[in-house]
Amino acid sequence: MAAEEKRKGWASKQQQEAEHGGEREPCVPLGRQLGEPGRFACAALCGISLAWLFPENDQSSFRTEFIKGFVKWLDLPDAVLPAMAAFADGLGGEGTETFTEILLKDPILKENPLLITQDLLSFSLQDGSYDARARVLICRVSWLLRIPLEDLEVLEESLLESLKEQKEEESETAEVSRKKKERRKKLKRYLLIGLATVGGGTVIGLTGGLAAPLVAAGAATIIGSAGAAALGSTAGIAVMASLFGAAGAGLTGYKMKKRVGAIEEFEFLPLTEGKQLHITIAITGWLCTGKYGSFTAPWSSMLHSSEQYCLAWESKYLMELGNALDSLLNGFVNMMAQEALKFTVLSGIVTALTWPASLLTVASVIDNPWGVCLHRSAEVGKHLAHILLSRQQGQRPVTLIGFSLGARVIYFCLQEMAQEKDSEGIIEDVVLLGAPVEGEAKHWKALTRVVSGRIINGFCRGDWLLSFVYRTSSGKLNVAGLQPVDLDDRRMVNMDLSSVVNGHLDYMKQMDTILKAVGIKTKECQPEEKGSGNLFSLQAKKSQQAACSKPQGEENTRKEEDEAGSE
Repeated sequence: MAAEEKRKGWASKQQQEAEHGGEREPCVPLGRQLGEPGRFACAALCGISLAWLFPENDQSSFRTEFIKGFVKWLDLPDAVLPAMAAFADGLGGEGTETFTEILLKDPILKENPLLITQDLLSFSLQDGSYDARARVLICRVSWLLRIPLEDLEVLEESLLESLKEQKEEESETAEVSRKKKERRKKLKRYLLIGLATVGGGTVIGLTGGLAAPLVAAGAATIIGSAGAAALGSTAGIAVMASLFGAAGAGLTGYKMKKRVGAIEEFEFLPLTEGKQLHITIAITGWLCTGKYGSFTAPWSSMLHSSEQYCLAWESKYLMELGNALDSLLNGFVNMMAQEALKFTVLSGIVTALTWPASLLTVASVIDNPWGVCLHRSAEVGKHLAHILLSRQQGQRPVTLIGFSLGARVIYFCLQEMAQEKDSEGIIEDVVLLGAPVEGEAKHWKALTRVVSGRIINGFCRGDWLLSFVYRTSSGKLNVAGLQPVDLDDRRMVNMDLSSVVNGHLDYMKQMDTILKAVGIKTKECQPEEKGSGNLFSLQAKKSQQAACSKPQGEENTRKEEDEAGSE
């Protein structure tokens, strides 16, 4: 694939530069090699972007710390700090184009502006963590510099490969000593992360002797002295443990050992075998016998990240619900009743009196399993929130995507996270499809505190089945899965899927098409397609720009993108 070839080419180039760099001071950050005007413009561009992406008062600390650190990283004089702080607080936004032009004119960047993306990535990872807000910022700056998102993905994969391949040079004595210590710590490791983690976290075998090209701090600095001792870590393990979770196992090592409240089942199943600096978690909304009897089935074509998981939860109840939905649709409801339902939904006059009597007579078939799963999905969402807050997945951005009750899990996960401290910078994007949750904007405002990138609400106006099963959950028909959420925030992206989804069950059956529509990469949609230039289709580009492109009112200089997309 083109992306794989590009990654290998980049990694090869980096290795050659390291081998033949001689006296070029390879440890000097790339950004410092820019001229002073270029460095000033780079910092200013980041400051302005931070102000637009994260203008909220509770994000002021992140904006300030990031811009201060980046000014130091670029070796700019302290005298520029007041100006950069002003940019980060929202002043000077009209200078975006000017600073972009200055930056692109720098001799070092004329042929390869990707160096800025590379430098921002290195800066963001220097302490062994990868904040979701930093990744959204990198996407924004890359977009301004006309750098495809695909190139950021390539850089991330290449950097990860370099972490795996760069072995720490050890003397034989040091190696023997280290192995003895690792054996002594083996029991503690089992106790700390569980047998499942040792089985799933095979990356520790690859990273046990790594050097730490990005982090100078020891393991104790990042994961605490107790954790470092228990893991018998080296500096290399410190990087991987921080980024990927304990022993690199991440979510594969987590399985609920005992019942938590009403929850009986909660486990992460791997969808891919790779590792990546950002991960995706998919959440299925129901199960049914046959082709879609597993949690992983709907997500077989998804390729949003090299590291993807599927949450397995309450399978017994979800199977009962899925079979009830299928029976309700195929067995009890005749075509005339369906047409009547579609009419009442589309006309907006749905009440208890307008539902066809033939459907109301069999309502008990669906009401009980739906009510049970409705309650349990909220509890599962809250539990997922605390798993993510505990950084079981490591210090990496997380994208959540789910349909139906899986979207409800995500909704309650975000609501729970919003009530906790230090919940920012974990979630990058969320995609909720056919979500059976409240659709009023005031209920979604809290989500903006914890989501750094996009909040995508995929809905279908004619989803009569959702409107029927949700009728007892809300006094009025105001469901996110049936309509746009009118939230005035750059993160909020409403996507009408009515042309793709004919009914609620299509969220599972038409998932491949839906993923492409909302901008999630699939195995059938590779970035080398003509006219693409990045990972997304036209509709996906628009949703991406809603979160990471220019603010409204700013002159559009991307006419060629719109022209390419209209072909």
